[in-house]
Amino acid sequence: MSLLSPSLHSEIQHHAALDARMVRVARGIKLLTMASWPSGLEVQFLADYARGTAQLPVIEYPKYDFSETRRELEAVAAEADPDHPLGEYLIESAHSWGVAAQLLESLGSTEVTAYSVQLFGKPDAPLPGRGPSTREAANHFISIANELDRELMSPAETVEISATALSLQLQRDLDDYFDARVIEVVLDPDLIAKAAAGATRIRLRSSAAFSDYDRHQLLQHEAFVHSLTALNGREQPVLPSLALSSPRTTATQEGLATFAEQITGSIDIGRMKRLSLRIDAVAMALDGADFIQVFRYFIDAGQSPADSFASAQRVFRGVPTSGGSAFTKDAVYLRGLVGVHTFFRWALRQQKLHLCRWLFAGKMTLGDVQRFEPLFDSGVLAPARWMPPWITRANGLAGMLAFSLFANRIRLDQMAEGDFSEIG
Repeated sequence: MSLLSPSLHSEIQHHAALDARMVRVARGIKLLTMASWPSGLEVQFLADYARGTAQLPVIEYPKYDFSETRRELEAVAAEADPDHPLGEYLIESAHSWGVAAQLLESLGSTEVTAYSVQLFGKPDAPLPGRGPSTREAANHFISIANELDRELMSPAETVEISATALSLQLQRDLDDYFDARVIEVVLDPDLIAKAAAGATRIRLRSSAAFSDYDRHQLLQHEAFVHSLTALNGREQPVLPSLALSSPRTTATQEGLATFAEQITGSIDIGRMKRLSLRIDAVAMALDGADFIQVFRYFIDAGQSPADSFASAQRVFRGVPTSGGSAFTKDAVYLRGLVGVHTFFRWALRQQKLHLCRWLFAGKMTLGDVQRFEPLFDSGVLAPARWMPPWITRANGLAGMLAFSLFANRIRLDQMAEGDFSEIG
């Protein structure tokens, strides 16, 4: 900061003060928590479903008024300089938090869908690079998973691990990484997802069953991305909002976390199928499927009744269960994965792999890390203190990305079986 000219220093201080104002009001917008269903509904529903008498769940949501919060967010955006990288970030972030506040004020109504689409997009949106739609990609992974024989799986992939046992294993892994108790793993009976991560706590749904793959996936996805970006964001002197899970960063955060699973070999085709099923289920709900139809879709796809309820519940957070509406957050996973994977390959080609490491300095978008480059270079923004091992091994990461860049030039649809005999 001392290297900055007085005028630049004044701009930084101005936007730092605006960011502090935004953080004060944004902390009260807990989108996923406030949109979640009350616990215990699955017990009655599953019992009724087993008897053939299942009824659509009816959820009574609290009434929220974020009018003061939205006014403050609008004031922050109005005072930010749209031509400054920090100002541009603040304007986009304040808008995102404002849409999230409007969504929470509309809980239980069909209006939630429109706000959700603004924040997370829809399954029919094209993937980066004008590729196929997110739903088409999801159906691709579902079809591949369905074609694979479970006999190909090793015994370790089919043995169930309890949430209690997994929590102990994850806690040991994290304590070894930090050489201290920095992140605590706890059991949560009310959690909708199987796991969720904050800066210093990872929650596991106590009733969920896990596999050995889940252990590695949760370590890479929840701990080494979601938790580390929150911890590193807390250490930013200018932008403390980088510690918050802003809705606008969801696609990059989930994409980076899923990319971490992929590049460390911690993801299996079953995991890809689960992510893809959720995307297809969101599309089904938008097309008119109700909660029971979506629940049966997950059942037919091989999920247990309890997991099917939890999966369907994700789709209908905050919206009527009668069909035609959806909470579309699950649409970001594949789109985010493709976006982050493409960004990493672009960064290698442009000799900018340092941008990939800076992604861990807080919760930001792919656009943010590019516009923040001069701020990292000047020391206004701090580099990540904590990073997963795979991102710190630059040579290994570069090798994998370089191979990916070349392999993508080979067209599988132009290969014949006889071509492989020439390889050896």
